[in-house]
Amino acid sequence: MIPWKAIDRAKVPGIEGEVTLHVRDREFSIRTAGTELMNSRIHGSEEALAELACSRLNQKSPWQILIGGLGMGYTLAAALEESGSDTQIFVSELIPAVVRWNRDHLGHLAGRPLDDPRVRVEEEDVVKTIAKRKSVWDAILLDVDNGPSGLTRESNDRLYGKFGLKASFNALRPGGVLAVWSSAVDEAFTLRLKRVGFKTEIVSVRARKSGKGSKHTIWLGVKP
Repeated sequence: MIPWKAIDRAKVPGIEGEVTLHVRDREFSIRTAGTELMNSRIHGSEEALAELACSRLNQKSPWQILIGGLGMGYTLAAALEESGSDTQIFVSELIPAVVRWNRDHLGHLAGRPLDDPRVRVEEEDVVKTIAKRKSVWDAILLDVDNGPSGLTRESNDRLYGKFGLKASFNALRPGGVLAVWSSAVDEAFTLRLKRVGFKTEIVSVRARKSGKGSKHTIWLGVKP
């Protein structure tokens, strides 16, 4: 078997830790502390995050969509595929190296979505992006830290806790959708969504487009 090769590494802003980019033949992996965060062979649920959210939006355009966490670009590519020519998609990515990796190493995997003129990238914590404006987004898609339970950043409570969810609620337009990806079910998070005011739906999706692989969870919270 071809061994993995680490081709770059980067610090995570604001904490003690780093992420690494690995390659094996045509396969890529992003990891932290020895744990794989994402793999280029497994991206069906990341695409489903965008597809499910967009399917629940009012079809009137233009949409304003915010994506928290660039990853390998699969969610962004799916959102572009579901959107009209006048949609604007903003991507908030905390780690500048992840943006660079997408441009230098990973772009071909998802069809180079960062090159689409509808896309704008902000290299900052999505928490800050959400807090900037109210009633502006039609959809907020969050794929950060493997979900609400957190893996790499305890401070993700600012995003998935009560006050973070309230900020997302306020940032959405009426009828807007908050979509959250997670590697596991979290009943406490479901309760927080409902208490904040979201009409909440939970969808279980497979990791792979083929319907195979482990199950992941996507929450869809609609602002009435």
